[in-house]
Amino acid sequence: MTVQYPKGFQPRQAKAIVQAKQKTDIKSFSKRGIGLEDEINEANAYYLANNLAVIHKKPTPITIVKVDYPNRAMAKITEAYFNKASTTDYNGLYQGKYIDFDAKETRNKTNFPLKNFHEHQMLHLKRILIQGGVGFVIIRFTSLDESYVYPAEALIAHYEAKDGKKSIPYADIARDGFLIEKQLQPALDYLRAVDVWLENLDNKE
Repeated sequence: MTVQYPKGFQPRQAKAIVQAKQKTDIKSFSKRGIGLEDEINEANAYYLANNLAVIHKKPTPITIVKVDYPNRAMAKITEAYFNKASTTDYNGLYQGKYIDFDAKETRNKTNFPLKNFHEHQMLHLKRILIQGGVGFVIIRFTSLDESYVYPAEALIAHYEAKDGKKSIPYADIARDGFLIEKQLQPALDYLRAVDVWLENLDNKE
């Protein structure tokens, strides 16, 4: 069978267009499964490359007990344990301010379970606030496709409340938190939400 192409259009062009579309589809598909932590890491890399902030994920403190060497060029950790309970996921500097925060996700649409947080994390965030640092948590409602910067003060208040509640209502997070608007680059520009939060605090003083 002979395929007729439009005038001036060569088969190699058709092949190139198909290949380009396939690459685009693969790239867009790979973005669909990206998680909150990946988006934060991408944002931090963007901030660092553009001299906007220096924020990194904290390494997990572990003690290595046993290492296997399948070959001379490869080592595999087969046994290890945590040195101590971890505090929060990220810290760094932004416009002269110390930033310290954690990141959590939930599929719930109406509330965020407090079981995702621990007492030693609340104590750590309290100490950050006492020293004048900026402490918060990034909360993502995956079913709603919404992410918020939620101040540590509000989180601690809910955690220590004596009313027996085991979760933070979505309405409270939407009211007291700061929505992270979707951007092209970085996709999760959480520092913009932090800016809005800090600006509101300055206006209240």
